[in-house]
Amino acid sequence: MDKNNKIQASAAPKPVGAYPHARKVGNLLFLSGIGPRDPETDGVPGLVQSKAGNYTEFDFAAQCHSVLQNVQKVLEASGAKWENLVDITVFLTDMKRDFGVYNKIYAEYFKDHQPCRTTVGIDSLPTPIAIELKCVAWID
Repeated sequence: MDKNNKIQASAAPKPVGAYPHARKVGNLLFLSGIGPRDPETDGVPGLVQSKAGNYTEFDFAAQCHSVLQNVQKVLEASGAKWENLVDITVFLTDMKRDFGVYNKIYAEYFKDHQPCRTTVGIDSLPTPIAIELKCVAWID
């Protein structure tokens, strides 16, 4: 495999581990898990925690918008467009609380183009975020 097919998107938040934002293989683009962290501050939009680690503010809609914008940044850095997305896996840490909000916001972003989608409820993510997306795109 060509080592040059790794993509780091300078406009997206830095990965929290040893992995690229995306990797191109043939005409397919595989995005690593993308979260809602702000690329400039590394903070989580809509999330404020006390010194004890308790949430004092939580705005899941802000995280939804941010994660979708971060996916867009990685796509652009990879030479792909929103319309190139073919499959999205969504990880939610609280399916019951957050699915309705996510589904509504997702529909706003995907009015005309609808990739396949799977939504999975999980216990936690590596950072204090409530949503992460894993995407596959096709590059022509």
